[in-house]
Amino acid sequence: MLDLLFVYSGDYGERVIRDLINDPSFCKACGLVCDFCKYGVYSYVQNIHAAIELPDPADLPRLIEKPEKYLPRKIPAVDLCVATGIHQDLLLALPPRLEQEGAKGLITPIEDFREVPLGLQKQLVEQCEELAIEYAFPKPFCSLGLAEAKPLISRFIQEFKIGKPSVRIVTKKRKELRVVQSVVVERSAPCGSTWYVAKKLIGEEVRLEGIRDVVAKAHHSYPCTATMAIDPEIGEPILHKAGFLIREAVENQLFS
Repeated sequence: MLDLLFVYSGDYGERVIRDLINDPSFCKACGLVCDFCKYGVYSYVQNIHAAIELPDPADLPRLIEKPEKYLPRKIPAVDLCVATGIHQDLLLALPPRLEQEGAKGLITPIEDFREVPLGLQKQLVEQCEELAIEYAFPKPFCSLGLAEAKPLISRFIQEFKIGKPSVRIVTKKRKELRVVQSVVVERSAPCGSTWYVAKKLIGEEVRLEGIRDVVAKAHHSYPCTATMAIDPEIGEPILHKAGFLIREAVENQLFS
């Protein structure tokens, strides 16, 4: 299994970490009727070698001339780093530090386009290519998919079963209706929301509009952390794109 490093600031990075280690106090979406559907099923705590929390970008200078002052003096040797929510100048200083320690991959999820604008992405791409580091900027994180050109990141997706949601749905006949009998989460959104959507689908009648309504309500209730601000690159909020991804995964199973 791959060794991971998280470098993060803010709630989203912590949410992904807690989902990966399957923290039993993490998902409270079902409240009192929680049946612990995901707890005990997996844990990747042994693969997370470090989770380094950096200061909130709002508490740092707008321009940082000496990023090494804020980055940790020691970065552990890992296969791949996930960096999210950190100051742009610190993010730009990260690839050389990773390369020094032998890291071969960097994933920078984009839940808010203002955190990693296109100009910064371009600079990071140039750095990573020069340093022979695989990279991905999934917008949002749950859009991260397998790619032949990205073998290390594809391995990350396969081993930790997070990225673009994938579910396996079994239905059954109930009188004249077809209803959802079971939903297996094959790959979850990194925030863990796919498990909640799967839970809410059980027992639902297989009708397109009804299923779409259930998925949308569950996705918003979890809740998704992507921004509702309109992203100029994709022409809509990143949150909407996240909603379309889980809806597509469900509809491919039920209506294809």
